[in-house]
Amino acid sequence: MRFQLKILAAFAATTLALASHAQAPAPAAGGAKSHKFQSTWPASLTLQDNFRFFADRMDKLTGGQVKIEAMAAGQIVPPFEILDATHKKVIDGGHGISYYWVGKNKAATLFSATPAGIAGMDHMDYLGWMYEGGGLDMWWEFYTKELKLNVIAFPILPASPQALGWFKRPIKNLADFKGMKCRQTGIVAEIYQRMGMQTVNMPGGEIVPSAQRGVIDCAEWVGGVEDLRLGLPQVWKYHYTPGMHESASIGELIINTEVWKSWSPQQQEAARSATVETFMRWWVKWQRQNADAIEEMRTKHGTQILRTPPEILTAFFKAWDEIAKEESAKNPFFKRVLDSQREWASKVVPAKRFMFPPYSFAANYYWPEEVRKEAAKKAPAKN
Repeated sequence: MRFQLKILAAFAATTLALASHAQAPAPAAGGAKSHKFQSTWPASLTLQDNFRFFADRMDKLTGGQVKIEAMAAGQIVPPFEILDATHKKVIDGGHGISYYWVGKNKAATLFSATPAGIAGMDHMDYLGWMYEGGGLDMWWEFYTKELKLNVIAFPILPASPQALGWFKRPIKNLADFKGMKCRQTGIVAEIYQRMGMQTVNMPGGEIVPSAQRGVIDCAEWVGGVEDLRLGLPQVWKYHYTPGMHESASIGELIINTEVWKSWSPQQQEAARSATVETFMRWWVKWQRQNADAIEEMRTKHGTQILRTPPEILTAFFKAWDEIAKEESAKNPFFKRVLDSQREWASKVVPAKRFMFPPYSFAANYYWPEEVRKEAAKKAPAKN
């Protein structure tokens, strides 16, 4: 009897163990990887939504094997320190835009399609160069060999076309720029300086407080929903668009090279797919968000949305061409990348202009400018 009890007890224990094992999730091959990435953006912006979308897609595409915590600016390091922090593995990766790093090498701006879309390219033209014209290889070479950083990058954030910016008073021509102190970043700041503007570099989260204190007279951020969420319509009323400084700018996802190598080939492929999907899915949603934001700016905040004087846009092109020529003469890598981009653009841009109807052609037929202006006049202004 005692022997039978022992057998029954052993059988019960085995059954319980098997049941527990069946209910528990199977251990992941190699174990799940958890990483801390940080952006340069305030948490409230849709730019950060882009980052969070990527993290969610990586989680799902890898079956939970790669988990990324998408942190906002300042949670671990200051916004403009994410590149060095990724290199040193203080963080595992980041989300920003490469023109922030022109202080290290001006070629950084070329990997953000800034300024002017690089020789007239739009977002898709630029992605063509990136994925089909050798651009991604040059980008990785730039970080790992030119800057000697343990960093690779992918395009992920098509945050453009962007507005010229916000001003405390109207601007009618280039002369109105003279003496104005404006928040600008990257090589764009240098271009505007040549055009007579005084520029101040600061993260997005500092723009509104600086404007309220009178430290700056104008600012460029993004436009549309980003500017609305940042609070710019509450401090200035004159908003000019378009701007050629970021007509097709593209932000980056940066990853520490050791982190990248720790991922399996399948996980790396998941990252490639997730960046492309994030680019497209976020972008199409963003266009509707911008449309709603523009309407709210006009009707709720009394924003005057005005067309940028053509003289300013043309002067911008000329100043950029001068800087690009000067930099090409002293920076071989800059010249090699720019030459590659212009060679791609020389084929794609003219052909696309030939094949594609002007956007304004159908837009003006179905949504005439006069109708839009009349609707804006009738909309009730709210304080």
